[in-house]
Amino acid sequence: MYFYDIYFLGMGEDFSMRINLLSKFKAFAKKLKQNLFVLYLSYKDPRTPWYAKLVTMLIVAYAFSPIDLIPDFIPILGYLDDLIIVPFGIIFALKLIPQRVIDDHKEAAEKLKQSGKQKNWFVGILFIIIWVILAVWISKIIIHHI
Repeated sequence: MYFYDIYFLGMGEDFSMRINLLSKFKAFAKKLKQNLFVLYLSYKDPRTPWYAKLVTMLIVAYAFSPIDLIPDFIPILGYLDDLIIVPFGIIFALKLIPQRVIDDHKEAAEKLKQSGKQKNWFVGILFIIIWVILAVWISKIIIHHI
């Protein structure tokens, strides 16, 4: 079912405007995520300042992780990282890196992107460990109060 089908089912113009705004924001986030490969290559460049490398490393590791810190099945919060945290992290990291470094890596980033998205299983496993620790901690609190 397409968004115009929902509109004609009586949901109204306001609902279709919300869907349109969300789809535009998702497209913006997707376009911004294409810069991840530029960040990945800029991280390795010796001309990139150390503080930019630190921020870039964290953003790229999180974005390439196969597991989200906040799972997508959690309502609203699940998409928070995909739509807000990662895009704004990318913007921040790009502002820290000198423009000439970014320009030098754009072509190579496009080639790297064509080869496929990389996975960072280390960060994925780290997120699993965080969720397990959180589950154990919450279980202990619940058991203590029962």
